Amino acid sequence: MAIEFFAQHPGGHVVLSAIEPFKFPGGEWHLRLPAEPETPAYARVNGCTADDLVLLGLWADSAHQAGHRAIAHIPYLPAARADRGTPFGAKVYANMLNAAGLDEVVVFDPHSPVAPSLVQNIRIVYSAEVLAEVLREAGETDSYSAVLAPDKGAVERASKAADALGLPLFTATKTRDFDTGKLTSFEVPQLPRSGRILVVDDICDGGGTFRGLATAAGIGRDRLGLWVSHGIFSGAAGELTGHFAQIFTTDSHPGARRADVGAHVTELAPYLESERN
Repeated sequence: MAIEFFAQHPGGHVVLSAIEPFKFPGGEWHLRLPAEPETPAYARVNGCTADDLVLLGLWADSAHQAGHRAIAHIPYLPAARADRGTPFGAKVYANMLNAAGLDEVVVFDPHSPVAPSLVQNIRIVYSAEVLAEVLREAGETDSYSAVLAPDKGAVERASKAADALGLPLFTATKTRDFDTGKLTSFEVPQLPRSGRILVVDDICDGGGTFRGLATAAGIGRDRLGLWVSHGIFSGAAGELTGHFAQIFTTDSHPGARRADVGAHVTELAPYLESERN
């Protein structure tokens, strides 16, 4: 499971809820509620397992029956990449979330506008301000001279990041063999001769796009950094360290803390709780 429940402490701060999920012998999930009633703050789902979505629905029902709002933080919006085709994964997952009757669904940097448009009562927190704050706190803002979008699909996100950092934006292109799904080549524009280049995108799965991009850029590991909003870090993602001196991500997905990637992981809770974004 990758779901946690939080409650509002009488003192005003948020604490881990005493609610305990359990499964009946028949296989159905249920919740054991605490003897002392709680005021629910929110449920946090990291990842996208069906069990978590069932538990989220049960929690929302218990909150509503007690007269409270049900707010879910789902930073990695499930099936956001499945935003077309058959089956239409984004719609299927959205239907499950909508069935829970949530009063607010807070997500972080969804892959495209399609999936969030299908989810009711959604609030989106975008990555640019988070990225800029993370680099400022790490003292790394001045070391970067440009932002690089790995492909046309990443331009809007990378452009907002470049604006937040006050840096110029460059855009690479990639070619994919649609029969095999494999990347065949990259074209990288002329980049600044000094300073680091920050590659910005939303998702890193196995990391093939970013390894190919780094090789095509040909400027060396020490001058390359990578920001991905969602670090799934599957398969050969550990090889990214041979191409990027710095890797930044968030705790939106359970894979973010993979040891051999060694990413700087930002906790999203303060950003998701706040409506400043």
